Amino acid sequence: MSDSTVGEAVRSTAKVTDAPNGAAISPRAHTALERLGIASSPELRALLPRLIVTVAAWKGGVGKTEIAKELAYLLDGVLVDLDWDEGGATRNWGYRHEARTTAPLLDALDSGRVPRPLSGGGVRADLIPSHPDFAINQPAADRMATTLEHWSQALGRPLVIDTHPGGVPSTMGAVGAAHVVVVPVNLETRALRATEGMAQELQGGFPLLFVLNRVEAAPESELKQLEKLSEMFDIPVGPVVSSHAFLKRRKLTMAVCAPGRSGEIPARAAEFVGEMHDVAKRVLETAVLNARAQAEGETEDQHV
Repeated sequence: MSDSTVGEAVRSTAKVTDAPNGAAISPRAHTALERLGIASSPELRALLPRLIVTVAAWKGGVGKTEIAKELAYLLDGVLVDLDWDEGGATRNWGYRHEARTTAPLLDALDSGRVPRPLSGGGVRADLIPSHPDFAINQPAADRMATTLEHWSQALGRPLVIDTHPGGVPSTMGAVGAAHVVVVPVNLETRALRATEGMAQELQGGFPLLFVLNRVEAAPESELKQLEKLSEMFDIPVGPVVSSHAFLKRRKLTMAVCAPGRSGEIPARAAEFVGEMHDVAKRVLETAVLNARAQAEGETEDQHV
């Protein structure tokens, strides 16, 4: 899954510049690339305004929400929360549905209008919050996918979607709409079984990317099992995110990757922030490669 041209663009620390033909990069795309310290390229400029990244897993408790909210911040995207459980991204962001008279996610689905994301104030991603009633008001998978694609086009920014565990309709729709599906993988027996079930169910073209998450150790048998899954289903394995004790007790609603008042990342968070930067860069690299492969496939079909 490596490509020297794309890889160099994503790993570069050069400042973002305008396109060679003079076309300026959008301010939000500029912010995303600047946060990640990577160079602009024609492919990234074309992709970022329509990028959809879905974070999904068939087992709960593997760290989906942490990855989703940090990716959304780093990409200066909109965090779309499709997980109705109380421990999801919406609560973590600081939103309480009990104190609101509207339900943006449900209202948008009912009306067919594009929801207006709630501002994260520059310290966390903008949010389309979930609601407990979404559990019994999910659209069918095809409609959910079409809706997310419409929102992405209308908003002109990346969407990062946190999903409910398992293959529920809204999760399947979010997977179907995604340029990249980030699958957090814990190196534990039950979590790996769930990951295998997910890979079996979704085999056939879905752009999955395994990300080892909450890694405390690297047990040989579990690593071999993951390697087998990666090879069997042709799913690349992305960067590793370690287990960080401070995340379990953290009460701040701002993104961990957002600098504090000092303008710097606290020392205890530095390793995690570096790992999330690596994940975000790999997501962009994978999305570019997937988009390139899709375009080449469409060109070949036209010539048949």
